Amino acid sequence: MAVPRATGVVVDRRYRDHRGPGGHPERPERLAAVERAIDAHRAQLVEIPARPASDEEILRVHGAGHLAQIAQAVRRAPGYLDPDTYVSAESLEVARLAAGGAIDLARQVASGRLRTGLAAVRPPGHHAEAGRPMGFCLFNNVAIAARALQAEDGVGRILILDWDVHHGNGTQHSFDEDPTVLYASTHQFPYYPGTGAAGEEGHGKGTGFTLNVPLPAGCGDEIYLGALQRLLVPVTEKFHPELILVSCGFDAHADDPLAAMQVSGAGFRGMTAIVRALAETCCAGRVAFVLEGGYAASGLFEGTQALLEVLTAAAAPPPPATVEMVRGGVLEAVVGRVAQVHRGRHPGLGAP
Repeated sequence: MAVPRATGVVVDRRYRDHRGPGGHPERPERLAAVERAIDAHRAQLVEIPARPASDEEILRVHGAGHLAQIAQAVRRAPGYLDPDTYVSAESLEVARLAAGGAIDLARQVASGRLRTGLAAVRPPGHHAEAGRPMGFCLFNNVAIAARALQAEDGVGRILILDWDVHHGNGTQHSFDEDPTVLYASTHQFPYYPGTGAAGEEGHGKGTGFTLNVPLPAGCGDEIYLGALQRLLVPVTEKFHPELILVSCGFDAHADDPLAAMQVSGAGFRGMTAIVRALAETCCAGRVAFVLEGGYAASGLFEGTQALLEVLTAAAAPPPPATVEMVRGGVLEAVVGRVAQVHRGRHPGLGAP
């Protein structure tokens, strides 16, 4: 039985059964680094068992043809769905477990049985479109969890923060006409998958509920923290979500081979502290993190360790001091570009 307001974790050996060809960066060994960090906090964590998501849960986000395509590919496995995205014989079941783990963690946080937690799942999900697997992703775990909360738990407004180094095209497109979900993303740009420009702000009734923060290569802790402080925080406080989901990639780490950012463990600690403080302000602390990318063992370990240090603290650690915005600097350029798109709805956006 879960300890009230504890921190939960979803881990399962079966997540390693999704296996690609040798040398592929999205490999089972990624979870060994994550689980080393989890092991250091086991006494403070409540383990949530993984279970497969049902067709009904998956089809709230994906089309029936998408599910059938993956099932057919798995019957002929091993193989590729696109140049990056592979399947093995166990991939469909593992992808169902990833989506189901994300759902159940989010639901326990929504209900108050847990304060927060991390679903250490794979394969990742944020590139998966409604009808297309891509970018290592089969099902969009965070989008499926968000729709489950709205359909089954009466949660209305949800913030999805995506701090993976790659833009979460699939997640954005799942909600870009929906004013009940605020999608916010920090990501290297221009870079894979080519989406995520500041001017992508949603469509129709969802206009203004997509907040893209494209960052140039080479950004480190200060730029990430400053962008969250000056853009995410004020927009989220106005939106006032009932729960926060974080697409939690650690591939912005300086050691990651698939990107060119310079975030450290201390940076991820500060980012987590900002998000936890924001959750305390807006939604009684309810925030759930779902693993996305991260392809260096050191980055996965340091990022997970930093995340759990903040999440398991009895009292929310103070967020870092506001980063100064240097005239003519990168942060000023980033904030100005995003604020120009959203300032009509958020006057003063970008101020400390």
